[in-house]
Amino acid sequence: MSCCAPGAELGRELARGPSREEVLLASRELGDGTRQTNLSVPGIHCAACIGAIEGALLKTDGITEARINLSTRRLSAKWRGEYPPPIIEVLRTLGYEANLLDAENGSRDPELSRLLRALAVAGFAAMNIMLLSTSVWSGADSETRQVFYWISALLALPALVYSGGTFFASAWSVLRRGRTNMDVPISIGVSLAFGLSLYDTATGAPHAYFDAATSLLFFLLVGRTLDHVMRRKARAAVVGLSRLMPRGATVVRSDGSRDYLPLAEVEAGMRLAIAPGERVPVDAVVDSGSSDIDNSIATGESLPQPVSVGAQLRSGTLNLTGALTVVTTSPASGSFVAEMARLIETAEDGRARFRGLSDRAARLYSPVVHATAFVTFVGWLAATGDWHRAISIAIAVLIITCPCALGLAVPMVQAVAARRLFEAGIMVKDGSAMERLAEIDTVAFDKTGTLTSGRPRLASSTAGDPKAYAIAAAMAARSSHPVSRAIAAIAQDPALDVIDLREYPGLGLSATVDGEVYRLGQAEWCGDQQSGQTVLSRDGKRLAAFMLEDSLRRGAGQAAQELRQAGLAMTILSGDSPDAVSDVAAKLGIADASARLLPEQKTRRLADLAEQGRKVLMVGDGLNDAPALAAAYASMAPASAADIGRNAADFVFLHGNLTAVPLAIRVCRQAGSLIRQNFALTIAYNVVALPIAIAGHVTPLIAALAMSSSSVLVVANALRLHGGDRPAIGDAKRDAPPVELSVLALEP
Repeated sequence: MSCCAPGAELGRELARGPSREEVLLASRELGDGTRQTNLSVPGIHCAACIGAIEGALLKTDGITEARINLSTRRLSAKWRGEYPPPIIEVLRTLGYEANLLDAENGSRDPELSRLLRALAVAGFAAMNIMLLSTSVWSGADSETRQVFYWISALLALPALVYSGGTFFASAWSVLRRGRTNMDVPISIGVSLAFGLSLYDTATGAPHAYFDAATSLLFFLLVGRTLDHVMRRKARAAVVGLSRLMPRGATVVRSDGSRDYLPLAEVEAGMRLAIAPGERVPVDAVVDSGSSDIDNSIATGESLPQPVSVGAQLRSGTLNLTGALTVVTTSPASGSFVAEMARLIETAEDGRARFRGLSDRAARLYSPVVHATAFVTFVGWLAATGDWHRAISIAIAVLIITCPCALGLAVPMVQAVAARRLFEAGIMVKDGSAMERLAEIDTVAFDKTGTLTSGRPRLASSTAGDPKAYAIAAAMAARSSHPVSRAIAAIAQDPALDVIDLREYPGLGLSATVDGEVYRLGQAEWCGDQQSGQTVLSRDGKRLAAFMLEDSLRRGAGQAAQELRQAGLAMTILSGDSPDAVSDVAAKLGIADASARLLPEQKTRRLADLAEQGRKVLMVGDGLNDAPALAAAYASMAPASAADIGRNAADFVFLHGNLTAVPLAIRVCRQAGSLIRQNFALTIAYNVVALPIAIAGHVTPLIAALAMSSSSVLVVANALRLHGGDRPAIGDAKRDAPPVELSVLALEP
């Protein structure tokens, strides 16, 4: 054992390490029968540790190489065989604990845990104090009442200290800077109510208000916890984007050997091997090989693009058909996907600065309440000299003007609106998104997968011999290429003997059927002189030609019409070809359309519109739309969108019908109207109740009841959104007729 091995004190904890089955699943195939396993060994501290571990592993059957990185405390072991050698067991005998590397370990949210604990403490205290208060209100005698008050004080104290700390810390942080927020009157009111109740309990007074203090904490913590959960979801887009990328890359060394390195250790100038089905880990140039690449993450185009030597590849793009060797042009931190993540983070930071209606109202509300309560206290103290009466009236002023109704004015309407949207098949990420959606004046659409289905399908075909269809379908059925899948659908279960099928990346398929060689793919490769077609040929003679289409998404025409009638401007921001974009724009009557836009160009276009004073709703579905969805004033994506797109969007519509866009705008505008009504009701309530409280005609108990009544009034008004007629903005189940777009081939 080495000088700094952790030794036997690790005890039985070492027995809980990963099993050999888990090691096998976590190992990486290097392509020559060798596998590589990366482990974290936190007990490594010096060169003696390295020598002991590497020496023991190299003596183990099956292990061909073992290397340790001291700075990262990582072990990289290469081995051969169908089952991993006992790497974990060897380390255990040396006294070292090993863990599988997992970059996506799903760290916990300590702030959410703290809020949930505070909520639980406040809920427990409020529930039990209310039970004791019920007995007091029912006519308990003075001795029993005092006992119940003392028990209530013991229950309320930990709730005040622990659960109230959320508001106390916030209030103190702003007071230190000479500012105020809604947490200041909450903190003052709760503290004074508890302190006066404790004094009245000690002096045998008939009233105490521990129940009001703890109940207020509980309900406010419910809102604070929900707000934190919704804000946390805003980070899901960046997290999802990081999960999209491979954790490492297979590096081809100068001597031909291969190593699997973590993505963070991949540098510019390295040669990487990328097998079919793998994503390109960093920006690179093709050094050898040819293939078809799915560029949807970068451009949104649904059709694969052929690449060969010298082609530029962006990180995140998917290698579909052929093996490639590439030379990296940037490290992971400077890659295309890393730039997309930075764009999303920047956009989300900007959106987080949006101040909701309740926040803006609080800037005026808090100073007025504080000043009113203080003046009330000073006035009554000067008039009567009775500090107890003066502070009781001041507390009543604070409680009766407590921001519960103001706090409910926005979230209650938003909750009802979210339920209304959910019933219509639209999911909402957070409440501020509904406020922003109600203010938009421009709608920007992505094309592929948003305005259109994004999946090519056969529109028409021509063939001199009907058997040609069956041959083409039989060949296409044995390929996973999107064009092949569309052609394969023309004949069900083709019973043809297809042998020697070969797929040529970027060109097409060749196969032998009934002793003759056929080609299916690009016209030029198949020997046809008319370019831009997908054809089937034999000996250079065309037998069939196929035209594919991309149809409009359901409800696209109706949605465009309703948005136009609502006075909203529309534009298309697409990474697809100009011809395809202009066709869709013409069919929908959208005059402004841009094509061949990369993610950063879409984001820049949205920024330009924002500088012109426009508030833009972005509707998109692709990975390449994620930065634009995050940067827009509001955003929406279909449920069929990529995970990154759904996470970056404020709204997700589930039924696939584009009429969800005008429907959501209509509901959010109705919600905005009800929110303004709730603010008016809250102001009217304070105008009536506040003078009565200042005049000394309201006890803290009556103030609590009046405060509850105002909250009930706000809730009842919010429910009017749920009880009203469904917005006459379109049938979500009605389909718009498909529009044929010649995106692959033209009928000869």
